[in-house]
Amino acid sequence: MPAVSKGDGMRGLAVFISDIRNCKSKEAEIKRINKELANIRSKFKGDKALDGYSKKKYVCKLLFIFLLGHDIDFGHMEAVNLLSSNKYTEKQIGYLFISVLVNSNSELIRLINNAIKNDLASRNPTFMCLALHCIANVGSREMAEAFASEIPRILVAGDTMDSVKQSAALCLLRLYKTSPDLVLMGEWTSRVVHLLNDQHMGVVTAAISLITCLSQKNPEEFKTCVSLAVSRLSRIVSSASTDLQDYTYYFVPAPWLSCKLLRLLQCYPPPEDGAVKGRLVECLETILNKAQEPPKSKKVQHSNAKNAILFEAIALIIHYDSEPNLLVRACNQLGQFLQHRETNLRYLALESMCTLASSEFSHEAVKTHIETVISALKTERDVSVRQRAADLLYAMCDRSNAKQIVAEMLSYLETADYSIREEMVLKVAILAEKYAVDYSWYVDTILNLIRIAGDYVSEEVWYRVIQIVINRDDVQGYAAKTVFEALQAPACHENMVKVGGYILGEFGNLIAGDPRSSPLIQFNLLHSKFHLCSVPTRALLLSTYIKFINLFPETKSTIQEVLRCDSQIRNSDVELQQRAVEYLKLSSIASTDVLATVLEEMPPFPERESSILAKLKKKKGPGAVSGSELEEGKRDGGELNGGAERGIDAAATIASNASTPSPSADLLGLRSGAPAGTAAPSASSLLVDVFSEAAPAAPSAVAEENFLSSAPNSCSFGAEECSPPLPESDELLNKFVCKNNGVLFENQLLQIGVKSEYRQNLGRMYLFYGNKTSVQFLNFSTAVTCPGELQSQLNVQTKPAEPVVEGGAQVQQVLNIECLSDFSEAPLLNIKFRYGGALQNITLKLPITINKFFQPTEMSSQDFFQRWKQLSLPQQEAQKIFKAKNAMDAEVLKAKVESLARRSTPPPGVCGPAGHVPRLRCCSIFTSSALPFDAEMVEEKRDVYWSLVNFTLSYHTCELSSVFDFCSVTLPFLAQRRVTRWSVCAQLAVREPNYTVDSVKRGIAHRTLRGLTPTVFPISSFPRVSEAGCSQTRFPKSKGEFTKYSNPYNSDLR
Repeated sequence: MPAVSKGDGMRGLAVFISDIRNCKSKEAEIKRINKELANIRSKFKGDKALDGYSKKKYVCKLLFIFLLGHDIDFGHMEAVNLLSSNKYTEKQIGYLFISVLVNSNSELIRLINNAIKNDLASRNPTFMCLALHCIANVGSREMAEAFASEIPRILVAGDTMDSVKQSAALCLLRLYKTSPDLVLMGEWTSRVVHLLNDQHMGVVTAAISLITCLSQKNPEEFKTCVSLAVSRLSRIVSSASTDLQDYTYYFVPAPWLSCKLLRLLQCYPPPEDGAVKGRLVECLETILNKAQEPPKSKKVQHSNAKNAILFEAIALIIHYDSEPNLLVRACNQLGQFLQHRETNLRYLALESMCTLASSEFSHEAVKTHIETVISALKTERDVSVRQRAADLLYAMCDRSNAKQIVAEMLSYLETADYSIREEMVLKVAILAEKYAVDYSWYVDTILNLIRIAGDYVSEEVWYRVIQIVINRDDVQGYAAKTVFEALQAPACHENMVKVGGYILGEFGNLIAGDPRSSPLIQFNLLHSKFHLCSVPTRALLLSTYIKFINLFPETKSTIQEVLRCDSQIRNSDVELQQRAVEYLKLSSIASTDVLATVLEEMPPFPERESSILAKLKKKKGPGAVSGSELEEGKRDGGELNGGAERGIDAAATIASNASTPSPSADLLGLRSGAPAGTAAPSASSLLVDVFSEAAPAAPSAVAEENFLSSAPNSCSFGAEECSPPLPESDELLNKFVCKNNGVLFENQLLQIGVKSEYRQNLGRMYLFYGNKTSVQFLNFSTAVTCPGELQSQLNVQTKPAEPVVEGGAQVQQVLNIECLSDFSEAPLLNIKFRYGGALQNITLKLPITINKFFQPTEMSSQDFFQRWKQLSLPQQEAQKIFKAKNAMDAEVLKAKVESLARRSTPPPGVCGPAGHVPRLRCCSIFTSSALPFDAEMVEEKRDVYWSLVNFTLSYHTCELSSVFDFCSVTLPFLAQRRVTRWSVCAQLAVREPNYTVDSVKRGIAHRTLRGLTPTVFPISSFPRVSEAGCSQTRFPKSKGEFTKYSNPYNSDLR
């Protein structure tokens, strides 16, 4: 940067700043500022042209006023004029003003861009750096469009100075972060990667920031950077502090560059080249060795730089998870930090060891530090460090130390910080269940947990202990005895009363033989807690009392007296009142056999995933889980509950190791059931609510012409690599037949949300991939395949998804869909990514079904018949007949129709003679997920619409009791009935009241073609139907063509 001469000092600016500082009040300051603004405005508007120095001085004053918090609405043009100056100080002030005050939507952007282009082409390194800094500071899309193709050329040019290369690399990084779709490296990729070999360390440091960001988005394009990064890292690590004097920080050579290189390598799996991998292992060993050496300086800057490199190296070792020796050494090194005097180092050590505990190679080494971790849990002053210690205890727990860890966590719970109690309660409950050697210990642990931290024991915890006790005969007697003893405490938590009431009501008879726990004593003990409990607990106790009458008939009179008292049968709470009255009546009139049947013991609960685990997932996303640990979890957890009741899903028992609680595991916010009109999430929310009104908008009119973009068609991409669809794919698909928004798939790692919209034969679908963990998904890729004939029936075009999904983050993918012909299969969506080094491969069926392309149309009878008569070509008529899959009972169908007709009230002018039932005439139409009729419409237009009956053929699953099922034509029909992939509906309209119902014919229309538009007619427009068959109904196509559908009857159901 050129030196500033004495003449460049602006005395007027210095005087103005001094005046502002000397102001005694806010009013005096505003008065002085207004006076100066008036003076500047008059100077700018004066007839006398200002020289460059004056412009610079006045623009500086405006900039200072703006920084004081006042609005500036003039002077922008003068700042732009300064850009054309050949003096550095004037050009610098002009760029500074533009970077701070000019909006990206300003009308001056074009002038600014021209000035920047001139400076970039000037080859003056100082002016080029100023222009690049301005581009990076503004960072608008207009800037990216103008310079995204120019900056890479400057970056890789051989004659560009090193200082300009640094600015160009960081400027390009800024533009890529704001407008990644405009920054296309293409031919510059290899030349940018080779900047890692540049002799100037500043260029390498700037370039590696750019390459790391690009590698996260496009790892395949930049994979050649791995070998270059290892080579550069090796040279830095093996060099002495004197070799890189200009870049040595407190005796540590190039610490920032070393950290960035290690972070770049974490974007890729271990190198496949043996030589490169060996060299990298040597680098990591050297870093670990240097950490053991005595410090060369006592200053904190030296230790900070040294430890920063060490922790990045350990993070890379954990990421690779393939070198047992390095993993153990890293664990031992972290163990030394557990007792370090620096709180930050202890925190980082605990956090890193949580991740190491998930590796099969280092799990045993982590366990050796259990006493130190327990001590940290009890003695640390910082609550965040104590929380990390609890996380590490949870991660290192296995069968060999489960009792010790659970006991220590229970002991700590009594004095634990309130902010972490609930999470610790969940972890204790999970560990107790997962590693229970015998269930008596599990019951003792949970009851002790309720005693110590009852307020923080959620319903999921005591629900779970109830499930396990009911499913295990060998522990029922012990549980009843233990909970009876626990209830005898003077102060008993309400959750303990709930557990006690439930268990004694089911298994109190197992301890009734002991005089100390006779039936009456059990009842009196529970009833002594009754008045202290909330309404839900009282309701549970009333159910326990009626169970006691069945288990212990001798308590019947005592319990009936309690139920009969006014405080029960006249209780202000309707639930308690109803239970008391019903239980009293049941105990009075029912025989012993009836009571034994109604109040029999609860059957075993079905096998299911632990609800406690789901609760923990909501508090913190699951941490880094390697494939080996999942297998270990299966081995450890497989025998947890004897096989019949596994309890916690073995693959999901590894809980969070994240440093801070992450948002709910429901990343898309879909389970809350909030309406679409709810407010959009705040800026602090990690993930957007994809189904709020603020979600991606429908295509605009301008974009309608280019609705199907030029993105490559992925219908056949990756077909040979797709795994078979998940077994539950069909079930997931069926959920979307009648809705366009929702969660398509979710497991412990990934959540996929769908939002779609359709218009005629076109559709657009937004897929939202949410990372529920705290670890990156690497090499994330998706492919849509259309199997078999579907390629010619459906055109699906996709835009590639981001290749890296950050922990707790969400990426969006857009699909454009065109229906070319009728189809019955669904496209396949294949998702691949690496998580913890393990490849994840998931294949699902996309919720694209034929009914999505239906669109109702209303027209008068005259218009319909006019268009109908125009259909005469053979190709405009089609039909398909097939046999019903289920038997049809003619008498049952006839009875349903007659019953409906009798219940219907004809509109005025339609009723016939007394006793005559209106005759039903048939006309078949298609329907989509919402019928065009509802109850209000029928009521308002009784002279047109009346007594419509809808029967639906479930073509996809045939889950109905018979092929045709009758119900009234209202919108709640499709909301209550499970409509499958596509449904053909026939509407029966009342025509002639002076005939009886004599027959109902069955038929089906051909499947829809592209852009099929069903037509809704008023009843008066229906053609008359003869006894011999059915009239034909035509449907207009979306592009002015029509197809005729014939529905011949092939049987008489009379």
